[in-house]
Amino acid sequence: MFRIGSRLFSVCVALVLLAAHAPAAGTNQPAGNLVPLELKLPAPAFKGTPKDIPLNSYVEPLSDQPRPPFMVPPGLKNLAPDAKITCSDKNATPDMLDKLKDGDKEASDQSIIFLRKGTQWVQMDFGSPQAIFAVVLWHAHNSAKVYHSVVVQVADDAEFTQNIRTLFNNDQANSSNLGAGSDREYFETNEGKLIDAKGVQARCIRFYSKGSTESALNEYTELEVYGRPAK
Repeated sequence: MFRIGSRLFSVCVALVLLAAHAPAAGTNQPAGNLVPLELKLPAPAFKGTPKDIPLNSYVEPLSDQPRPPFMVPPGLKNLAPDAKITCSDKNATPDMLDKLKDGDKEASDQSIIFLRKGTQWVQMDFGSPQAIFAVVLWHAHNSAKVYHSVVVQVADDAEFTQNIRTLFNNDQANSSNLGAGSDREYFETNEGKLIDAKGVQARCIRFYSKGSTESALNEYTELEVYGRPAK
């Protein structure tokens, strides 16, 4: 009886581990054959956390450790360079917006674009449905600051009315009227914010924000979206 019980226990453990690593329903995420996502990171611009920044209780502590490798299917590409990019701030020119996909992620003023106060968004249109596995965004990381109401959503149309889904939302107070989020605010660093998109299929992606602990303006440096054409 003991041997049978041990075998049953081993089988149960194996099934639990398999379920824990299985892809979620409705995604393109495969169960195996994953590789680390390769990111080219800019140089860090600051060390430590200034003591005079007003922080909420749901702000992630600033880590002094590098981000662990993020595993994705092989063969993905950064979709951003080929995407059509638009913005809610009509003062943002095409040349300004193109800086968000030019590969320059450094902390210098020349690498940053500034959008007006209030909730603003930047949108990328890939032209056709894509399976998206990872999103990385860099606001201005020239100093230790926390951006507010950071929301990342995808949709199936350029007007952003069809099949809207949220990948990340740390607007816990719903100040941007996009729904209250459960994610935490975070310090901007040279690593950018990496979001697991879990193979979601969408044509367009939007990035929202509403100022920071340093300024009411919305600052962006670079946006990267890793995926492949949807099957």
